[in-house]
Amino acid sequence: MSGLKTYTAFSDDRRLATGPLSEIEGTIRAAGLDPRRVLVFDDETGELAGLNTPRAWARALAAPCPLPSPSAGGARVVEIRLLARHLAWLEAQSGGPSAAIRRLVDAARRDGVGRARQAKEAGYRFISMLAGDFAGYEEACRALFAGDGAHFDDATATWPRDVRDHGRRLARAALAAGEGGR
Repeated sequence: MSGLKTYTAFSDDRRLATGPLSEIEGTIRAAGLDPRRVLVFDDETGELAGLNTPRAWARALAAPCPLPSPSAGGARVVEIRLLARHLAWLEAQSGGPSAAIRRLVDAARRDGVGRARQAKEAGYRFISMLAGDFAGYEEACRALFAGDGAHFDDATATWPRDVRDHGRRLARAALAAGEGGR
């Protein structure tokens, strides 16, 4: 996801809010809920945000806005191992191996390579936490990893609306691409 980092808060199977942590915290406070009893999920990864103590909430709310990931800027040195034929091809490219690899990575990012996989994993993490005991859970997981949106929708049809809709939203890129298991 781009722009401001968003989260979604759930109390049992009811979605309370989606937005930046400050909005989530305000919604929880306005509802008079104990923030330690609310599950807050990172919308990009589907993971729990780990806000189960007042200190964790205070740290998260005091933290500056997240910086772009290392891939968004700045140089970082990594070692990669290539076969001779790969290196020969890279060396023949304009600008040499480093420039060719950067162009390949930028093209893949523009084309959305990896987004479907990230969406699949985010959807899986979320439904594993909130829907693991629901009817159709196993079928939904199989459909998600097969990239079968119709079967995913069928398997999640009886789930509580907020859980179903958020799981579908997180998995949307993987299901839209029809990306099979990897």
